[in-house]
Amino acid sequence: MLPVTATLIWILVALVAIGLYLSWTAGRLDRLHARIDATRAGLDAQLLRRASVAQELATSGVLDPAASIVLYEAAHAARQAEEEQREVAESELSQALRAVFAEPAQVEAVHEVPGGESAAHELTEAVRRVPMARRFHNDAVGAARRLRQHRKVRWFRLAGHAPFPMAFEMDDEPPAALVDRAA
Repeated sequence: MLPVTATLIWILVALVAIGLYLSWTAGRLDRLHARIDATRAGLDAQLLRRASVAQELATSGVLDPAASIVLYEAAHAARQAEEEQREVAESELSQALRAVFAEPAQVEAVHEVPGGESAAHELTEAVRRVPMARRFHNDAVGAARRLRQHRKVRWFRLAGHAPFPMAFEMDDEPPAALVDRAA
């Protein structure tokens, strides 16, 4: 009778240990999903700020008319894009920014206009923060994806009904002339 009791106790201890480990893993996965939500909110805020500053600069009269139209349309499309088209619209805004600020002379012209110095500085800060915010978000997504690929997570369905995290892939290279001028 004694060996049967000892075996049952060891089985119970093993089940409790496995349960604690699975609970800890589920909690870790939940924290990663919360981190993804927070980093996505930060990324959205930086993208919105960049589009708003670009749109404001385009309507300020500081740029020439052709550059204003290109920049305004790209910024407006980025702000109005549906979630499925957001990455493409944001990439197009990055391309428009690089096209408008391809030459250092354009950046100098913006700086010489009254109010242009602060507008250019604000845009420079906005385009610098987008790649960092995107990197933070994609790092969090990568960590959650790696954990969700473990067998224990799949077998015990520790992710629950949370959607599989998706990285935000876009062209976020800032205009060299704008960033070089500020450095």
